[in-house]
Amino acid sequence: MSSQKELLTLIKSKTMKNKIKMIVTDLDETLLKTDKSISENTKSVLISCREAGFKVVYATGRGGSAEHKISSDYFDGRIIFNGAIARINDEIVYNRVIPYQSARPLLIACNEYGLKTASQFNGMDYSNFNVTNEWSFIKDYKMVDFSKHTLDAEKIYMVVNNADDVKFIEKHLNNDIYLTVSKDNLGQVMHKDATKSKAIAALAQKWEINASEIIAFGDDLNDIDMLRFAGISVAMENALPEVKAIADYTCQNNNDDGVANWLLEYLL
Repeated sequence: MSSQKELLTLIKSKTMKNKIKMIVTDLDETLLKTDKSISENTKSVLISCREAGFKVVYATGRGGSAEHKISSDYFDGRIIFNGAIARINDEIVYNRVIPYQSARPLLIACNEYGLKTASQFNGMDYSNFNVTNEWSFIKDYKMVDFSKHTLDAEKIYMVVNNADDVKFIEKHLNNDIYLTVSKDNLGQVMHKDATKSKAIAALAQKWEINASEIIAFGDDLNDIDMLRFAGISVAMENALPEVKAIADYTCQNNNDDGVANWLLEYLL
């Protein structure tokens, strides 16, 4: 005879399976292992979820580098730059970039302050430092004079060293942009409407899916808004305390295939 815990798990699983239509996951420290690899088990689970009829989406702060970590073939939708752009196949369904008039004063200020700073647009990083030396997987960058830079930005990022750096950046933000700082000390500035939750909402509307029918997985501060938006939220075991505090569930850590194992237990 099944224990009360086993029966509760079974009830939750059946209810969840009938309720959920869309799965959204962060990449770094969530779907990807710490070494940025992804297991064959996780790939298999993503395939099984799509075959079962769930829409599968990743939502990441990364730009084009996301494609180098895992193929888009495993996903129905992709959200990059923390929500600046959302795609279904090659179709852009959500696009919120920072106009260069808003971006340039911040870029100039950060450069004068001495922060390693870059602006990303259309697959290129425009920076004041050698980006490849900092992150070997980023090959496409150009060092530029920010005072003459006239391109919009999908995302601006800075290497943040301490709380004073964060305060300096925040002091130079205008009403059109916002800052989030990841646990690996990367400051990321986006358009005020470039959030994971808003990009997810755009994809969901396209597929006629309600927020209550979405499950989201994340680990960092920039995942909090999508976890609050989703009907069911799951924090990684390796997530920040602030993320765990607002999540409905906690799963195993990213190096133990936490997302895949949770989906197997509750959905598949």
